[in-house]
Amino acid sequence: MSRAEQKERTRQAIINAAFSQLSAEKGFASLSLREVTREAGIAPTSFYRHFADMDELGLTLVDEAGLMLRQLMRQARLRIEKNGSVINTSVQTFMEFVTDNSNVFRLLLRERSGTSAAFRAAVAREIQHFSAELAHYLRKQTECSAEQAQLQAEAMVTLVFHTGADALDAPKEHYAQLTRRTVLQLRWLAHGAASYGRKTQS
Repeated sequence: MSRAEQKERTRQAIINAAFSQLSAEKGFASLSLREVTREAGIAPTSFYRHFADMDELGLTLVDEAGLMLRQLMRQARLRIEKNGSVINTSVQTFMEFVTDNSNVFRLLLRERSGTSAAFRAAVAREIQHFSAELAHYLRKQTECSAEQAQLQAEAMVTLVFHTGADALDAPKEHYAQLTRRTVLQLRWLAHGAASYGRKTQS
């Protein structure tokens, strides 16, 4: 293995270690450098070969979390092309993400309204990326205007993130109910957006 590959592997180990330390009781602000490096299996001094400080690591975690979510939703769109409802498949995929990566999603929620302006801005950028990809997809599917697609995407993302927040603290047996509620709300939203688009064109 080359030195560059080893460095990248160690960097990823630090990121994974930080994510694994997050929980319902413990947010990023509570993490210590020693805890993260111990979990990653490296000496604390080695941390600084990869990140300037814990804040830089935290911003990297936000970027990674946003990328993971966008990649998963891209996969959902591929599943949609093969079989099934756009909204139902998207919500099912999102709920799977929240279930399987609760610590990752929790990071986005916490830092979205946290005390650090840099972290809030980073989460806002990830949500904007997520909304922009959805808007692009909606525009292709519905042939609505760019503005209408963006507004609809932003409303959908807000609704889905709210559901994700509810799911984090809900018993697993309530997930089906949460999913059904969100699918219905998104369908109503999509129907309203389509009706509004037709009125503005007439």
